Amino acid sequence: MDGASGNLEHVGTTSQVAPLIELDGVRKTYNLGRPNESEVLHGVTLQVNRSEFVALIGPSGSGKSTLLNIVGLLETMSSGSYRLQGEEVVGLTDAELTLRRRSSLGFVFQFHHLLPAFTALENVTMPALMREGHVSSKQLARARELLDAVGLSKAMGKRPSELSGGMQQRVAIARALVHSPPLVLADEPTGNLDTVSSDEVFSQMRRMHAERGISFVVVTHDPRLAARCDRLVELIDGRIARDEPT
Repeated sequence: MDGASGNLEHVGTTSQVAPLIELDGVRKTYNLGRPNESEVLHGVTLQVNRSEFVALIGPSGSGKSTLLNIVGLLETMSSGSYRLQGEEVVGLTDAELTLRRRSSLGFVFQFHHLLPAFTALENVTMPALMREGHVSSKQLARARELLDAVGLSKAMGKRPSELSGGMQQRVAIARALVHSPPLVLADEPTGNLDTVSSDEVFSQMRRMHAERGISFVVVTHDPRLAARCDRLVELIDGRIARDEPT
């Protein structure tokens, strides 16, 4: 294991605190009712507790990204139940889902999606600007604190083109954490990086987890990184084939 150990309670255990996410019998079908109908998730049941660091692994086409998108409220499930911080999300309006996504979730993707015309600091404060139309002094201080925490205190005024790939991804991590979400979803966050930069970015995520108690669910094809997580969930053909501590 790498960093502080997470809470390794799994499905079926009893906890005094409600799990951060609870999926029960989640199915996802594309092109429903058409000749090319395809079910990609077949009744997935999974829970993630607070302060866990979970690797989601599996072959291409196994449904990992679809599952992550459902957890991230970016896609709706075809059937099943999903409780986020104890609240059932099925039946929420688009506006309510957007509010839940903004308040409870952070995202780090394989491609950092930084805005090239803006500095690192401006990119980190962008979620607040888009949400509220302005950036408060408190939010600006928070963004500076996070960039310092990921080792970029001297790069706050630089634009993405002036940063290495690993540095850009660290900016993306700071941006994901700027609103203090309890859960960060990372989809192949090091997939575009060399080994050294990959290790650097992953270590920063582990550090944020250890110091701030943030839960991470990380989709990765890299067995080295998966082994450094606290828990391994393997998805094969839309079903959970393995769920165990590393």
